[in-house]
Amino acid sequence: MAHDHSHHEHGHPVVLENINRAFIVGIVLNLLFVVIEAGVGIYIDSLSLLSDAGHNLADVGSLALSLLAFRLLKVKANEKYTYGYRKTSILAALFNAVILLVSIGAIIYEAIHRFFEPAVLPGKTIAIVAGIGIIINFCTAILFRGNKEKDMNVKSAYLHLMADALVSVAMVVGGIIILFTGWYWIDPLLGILVSVVILIGTWHLLKDSLRLSLDGVPKDIDMETVKKNTLRVKGIKAVHHVHVWAMSTTENAMTGHFILEDGTSLEEEAKIKQELRHEMQHLQINHLTIETERDDLDCEEKDCK
Repeated sequence: MAHDHSHHEHGHPVVLENINRAFIVGIVLNLLFVVIEAGVGIYIDSLSLLSDAGHNLADVGSLALSLLAFRLLKVKANEKYTYGYRKTSILAALFNAVILLVSIGAIIYEAIHRFFEPAVLPGKTIAIVAGIGIIINFCTAILFRGNKEKDMNVKSAYLHLMADALVSVAMVVGGIIILFTGWYWIDPLLGILVSVVILIGTWHLLKDSLRLSLDGVPKDIDMETVKKNTLRVKGIKAVHHVHVWAMSTTENAMTGHFILEDGTSLEEEAKIKQELRHEMQHLQINHLTIETERDDLDCEEKDCK
């Protein structure tokens, strides 16, 4: 069997526009709001404001970690880290998910306690502070909208901020209800609603980031489609030992053994590799390592077909 080993083809990674500015603006605005919301929450003893402030603080931490991860993506590879620090963007997403899950537990615990001993609260103040939150979260989320389908961390930031805006809408409504009815149990109820919103978004983030941390196949890539598109390239008879994983939240990699038709010349092989690279780029695979074979008689693997 003839082998041609270790041909590396590099596609172009996803380009994120104005992402540093979006993260910096998001961090500053949300940190300012956390200070305001937490201060008012402590002053009036409102669980909904304090829980939302805690959630927003976690979001600030998430934004900061994501920004750090994007900065580390630009650090060049070296002898000890031959892929550079690309993986930090995935680890940041995983860490963010864990932090949010911990905050959910704390909020729900306190909310249950408050149901039995609701505090007397000024509904108007809650509504005003939550109204400020709507403006800040919505405006910040818009900064990430253009890049949200290009990267897991950016999409996470966008979804969290939009969810925060919706939670703030619910808190405005809750504040108005408290103002006119005196139903103070609405406050811990809003705290639980905040937790549910966080849980839904965080669960998906946790699953996705954990899978990528374990070098699982990214959710937007279907292995059957990868193999099918590979066999569309003229000159490739079969493919086996295919592995696809995420190098970062914006770059995917693939290795595979590609069996060429008998008699394929070196010039034809070069063209096959170029076409294969383009096919994989359409599937968001940027880094391709190719091993070519010219005879499949000795291949006994089940996926050699």
